[in-house]
Amino acid sequence: MFKTPLLPLIIALIGGSRQAQACGRHPRWDRRGESKLSPRQASDESSAANSTDPSYECLWYSYQPVLDIKGNYPAQYTIATIQANDTEAQSVFAGINATLNSKLPNDVPHGSPTTGPVGVSYSATDPDCWWSYNLCTTPDSSTGVPADITILPEPMTWGLAFDDGPNCSHNALYDYLQEQELTATLFYIGSYMFDWPLQALRGITDGHEICVHTWSHKYMTALSNEEAFAELWYSRKAIKDLLGVTTQCWRPPYGDVDNRIRTIAQALNLTTIIWSYDTFDWEEGTNGVTSATVDSNYQGIIDRALNGTFATHGPVVLNHELTNFTMSEFIKFAPAIKSAFQAVVPFATALNISQPYADSDITFPIFADRNSKSSTTTNGTTGSGSGAGDGSASPSGSSASGQASTAAQSGTKAKSAASPLRDRAGYGVLLLVITLLIIGTWA
Repeated sequence: MFKTPLLPLIIALIGGSRQAQACGRHPRWDRRGESKLSPRQASDESSAANSTDPSYECLWYSYQPVLDIKGNYPAQYTIATIQANDTEAQSVFAGINATLNSKLPNDVPHGSPTTGPVGVSYSATDPDCWWSYNLCTTPDSSTGVPADITILPEPMTWGLAFDDGPNCSHNALYDYLQEQELTATLFYIGSYMFDWPLQALRGITDGHEICVHTWSHKYMTALSNEEAFAELWYSRKAIKDLLGVTTQCWRPPYGDVDNRIRTIAQALNLTTIIWSYDTFDWEEGTNGVTSATVDSNYQGIIDRALNGTFATHGPVVLNHELTNFTMSEFIKFAPAIKSAFQAVVPFATALNISQPYADSDITFPIFADRNSKSSTTTNGTTGSGSGAGDGSASPSGSSASGQASTAAQSGTKAKSAASPLRDRAGYGVLLLVITLLIIGTWA
């Protein structure tokens, strides 16, 4: 028998280590069943932002503003539908649905919400401008739907963005962005925001641009009109209810969009943003994509900047606030991107949109003023719209998904993100300590 009450300590150590990995080692939707260890007591964004220890950052916590509104939303991680008590949504959707039935009666759902266009029979003429079929981003002018954003008008400019947030343990990444005075566009998933509201608050408090990435991250073209509307409506509503702003931009998960979905987004005043280059950071470890593959993809974009490819425009690059690896990759390549590109800014600045929110006095500098910093307050939230100036850069993009989130971690705040190797080494040290403790108790 143990001579001391050591077993509870060992269990606590193991439990804490597992919790530290929970956000990034399990499939995204498994986070619903995370072990709820002792709830942390962080009650505001500033206290939640103090730690870069994922075993603390990813502990479950209760947040009263979420509890107050949760009953008005769809169940987390499920395909959204209009709630029975949401008369505003019902009224808005009725008008949009009438437009869809009139303008696009033959544009119907394609494929599966979870597997996308696999095995779908579809016309080779691509009548719906379906991105997943033909990478179409410019609808026919007769639709009245604007083209998707895939490039930036400013030369040698990297539009900095991250998909699939908020990540429970993203403090090291966000600290790094602060250190480098970089502002990004963050595509937040509504269901994630209800799990990690304080992390979402940090995004807007740090001055980043917040955009919609749907409620449950499904293939949008596979959904019914009502479901697709609800996915956008409730993710936008979550941003409004928790962060105090009505955003005007979105990115479809997996890039999956067609004219029907674009029409719904347009009616909600949401600009569709896709990408022109994919780092495939989200796919690392699957389908033959290795860390070396992702390194090569980043380097290829940097090389294009050096050879003049972006002399007349800037790329929109897809990368993610998704796992330890994806955020570590960004931090690793940030110095090279800074050297190669003349500017690194959020999409609002790159597109010269000074007021990215429909109902807020938060302003972002236009591109010509990107070296300036502005800070305004809305609903008690302070945001600074600062863009990195000439000579500074740092990559990003966003979209499709893979596994769920584990942020880049660092024991030293805001310096560098931990690597997967360091994570494994931590387990080894933990096991060694436990072994020595057990031996000591039997001595």
